[in-house]
Amino acid sequence: MKKIYFLILAGLIPVLASAQTPTDGLMMSRGNLCTGFMYTNDQWKSYWEGTLKRENGNIGEVTTQSLMWYGTYGITNKINVIAALPYVKTEASKGTLHSMEGIQDLALAVKYNFYRKDFGDNSFKTFVVGSFSTPLSDYSPDFLPLSIGLASTTASIRLTANYTFLKNWFLNGSAGYTFRSNVELDRPSYYTEGQLFLTNEVDMPNVFDYFISAGYRTGSLQAELNLIQQNTLGGDDIRRQDMPFVSNKMNFVKGGVLVMYYLPKPQGLAVRGSAMTTLSGRNAGQSTTLMGGLLYTIKFIKNQ
Repeated sequence: MKKIYFLILAGLIPVLASAQTPTDGLMMSRGNLCTGFMYTNDQWKSYWEGTLKRENGNIGEVTTQSLMWYGTYGITNKINVIAALPYVKTEASKGTLHSMEGIQDLALAVKYNFYRKDFGDNSFKTFVVGSFSTPLSDYSPDFLPLSIGLASTTASIRLTANYTFLKNWFLNGSAGYTFRSNVELDRPSYYTEGQLFLTNEVDMPNVFDYFISAGYRTGSLQAELNLIQQNTLGGDDIRRQDMPFVSNKMNFVKGGVLVMYYLPKPQGLAVRGSAMTTLSGRNAGQSTTLMGGLLYTIKFIKNQ
């Protein structure tokens, strides 16, 4: 139902583009640090209750805002470490549901460029990424769609392939599998998948996603179109006229556009903006997501 923020690094799916994320074909050089803040605004009125598309007049429009710190550092030219930490706030335009906000999940990843082949103006590169995320605050996941996260510790593995041709054009594909830990609720029992569970522990289904993009990139400009699909490998649909549940199947397909530009001065400062919309979903909001921010690259090794 809400913006699924555990993807931000148990995925880190394509929110930062050429800031060297787990899904792209870029690497920070050895001794270089790219860091900054990204603001996200995600809104929806219509959503899919299972496969039924509908609106809920009791809550109106759901808005999720986040301010995320991000950093990636080049240990070597082939190994990068990536970190992200968002502060998230949710609210509904109608009804009595209280808004929620707080620090969400710390996410860490290691990205390894294990193969590269150059031929003329073209190149082919492959990457493997291992990611981990865990909640940093004691927020409740049992208040969807206004919970700020799912409160599950995750680990993921991701493979990415990138093909650059005619120097500046590129095609990129990435697929990831995310393992999610069980979640504990602040109540002694719950009902899902047609049965009553006399425990506060919820078995969370794992997630598979893929991301594809195509675009144009020079030294100072990147522009791309992208598509992401998420499939939850288990879970139940939202029950008719009920609130979402933390282990519901949450599937979606989203399409978007991204532009990032490095300013002439000060050197190393970049601005980026992106927009995404939900094309189809299951137990997910039909959201529009706008993102923008500033990133700055620090070269601790000047010749890199």
